[in-house]
Amino acid sequence: MISVKNALDIIDSFPKIYTSEKVNLQDALNLVLFENVSSPINMPPFRQSAMDGYAIKYSEQEKYTVVKESKAGDSGNHSLKVGEAVRIFTGALVPDDGDTVVMQEHVERNGDSILIQKMPEQFANIRKTGEQIKVGEIALKKGTKLNEAAIGFLACLGITTVTVYKIPKVTILVTGNELQKPGTDLEIGKIYESNSVMLKAVLQKSGIKDVEIIAVKDDYQETKTSIKNALEINDILLVSGGISVGDYDFVKEALLENKVEELFYKINQKPGKPLWFGKKQNTYVFALPGNPASALTCFYIYALPLIRKMCGYKNNHLQKVIAKSKSVIKNPSQKTLFLKANLEGEFVEVLQGQSSAMLYTYAMSNVLICVASETAEIKIGEEVTCIKLEM
Repeated sequence: MISVKNALDIIDSFPKIYTSEKVNLQDALNLVLFENVSSPINMPPFRQSAMDGYAIKYSEQEKYTVVKESKAGDSGNHSLKVGEAVRIFTGALVPDDGDTVVMQEHVERNGDSILIQKMPEQFANIRKTGEQIKVGEIALKKGTKLNEAAIGFLACLGITTVTVYKIPKVTILVTGNELQKPGTDLEIGKIYESNSVMLKAVLQKSGIKDVEIIAVKDDYQETKTSIKNALEINDILLVSGGISVGDYDFVKEALLENKVEELFYKINQKPGKPLWFGKKQNTYVFALPGNPASALTCFYIYALPLIRKMCGYKNNHLQKVIAKSKSVIKNPSQKTLFLKANLEGEFVEVLQGQSSAMLYTYAMSNVLICVASETAEIKIGEEVTCIKLEM
């Protein structure tokens, strides 16, 4: 059994041979750029009006004659003399000779004549060519996570595909004779299988949409064969259950028989002690505890950082913050505790129902409180480390 720190150090020590792929921009939400993206155009590509109003060639006079109109999408340009104005709309092409746009609210119009009641500064209300970005400049840097704004920005530059870090292939293998698929009538002695649904959801939240789920009975040969097949096509294999020391826990034996190198087994923590981590070539295996809360905790703390690393994230681990405890926390176990809790402002409160089988409390939590193994007690008002459950 090893410490939480040593387990994390082992996982963090592995360099990943990153791979990339080109994807359609519309499919790139939450993916990470593998290379810099340069702008193919100026943005804006021409001088645009920032207001509805009148484009003029700046002068001291107040009265102008409207000679043309320019609306968004018009491509024709207009010559403009002193004393002339072009009726113009937001986003429209500003005439070459025009250098100022007067807001329509500051103009009184009478037929083809306008009287400027409030003259702006020269060059006002015009977006210059390339004001946002110039052709050839870096639009977004390598390592940028593409949110909706980033995707919109690249689309306005005419970009339709991007090269991103390739999402790792992940399979969830669920073991247990007692497990039954949700949506069926529950048989006596059975429980509904929830870990694969839960893990698939958190993987999808991480940008991994294509997740295969394999269910196997508590049978050594079936477990061994399923693991063998999964190792051949995945970057990460998540195994749920069967990793403890019961008579029908075959996962560890099956992994070793498939030549998966054991890197650690069992961590001095609660919940989630029976976590197994190993590697075969470029495939990593996390054998998670069967209890749902333990499985999710181990995923957040250990599996997620490696997945995020493969995806090109700059910050692999979930964010940590310091808060003041609203609860007395006792730790006689000398294990690192991960406690489901609710953070509000600068205070955090441990929730009732810390059993490794209870997901209800997890559903109400927004952080995990991490209590070090050497800490025997935390008093009300003392500072604690919280891991934010935001991705």
